Amino acid sequence: MPYKDKKKEIKHITERRRNYKKKLVKLKGGKCQICGYSKCMAALEFHHLSKQKEAKISYIYNRGWKRILQEIKNTILVCSNCHKEIHSKNIFNQSKLLTLSRNQ
Repeated sequence: MPYKDKKKEIKHITERRRNYKKKLVKLKGGKCQICGYSKCMAALEFHHLSKQKEAKISYIYNRGWKRILQEIKNTILVCSNCHKEIHSKNIFNQSKLLTLSRNQ
């Protein structure tokens, strides 16, 4: 959808991305699957369970809802804090994360 006004275009894209994230967060249970955090949607992120991924979820918001849903199947919803712990300390092993994924 071409816009003559760049500000309107940016507003439209931002709104669409925000709506997609709201839907996806709700689909994944609405809270961190590790600690239960749910206060701020901006602090919730999607962690890929497999190294095989199309792209970060935030990068594929413009590729259509079906592709987004396909990609989201291989993720768990975590807060920023737990996501950083997963990547830095490796405190959660892969089997524990897969179990969390199945319990959503």
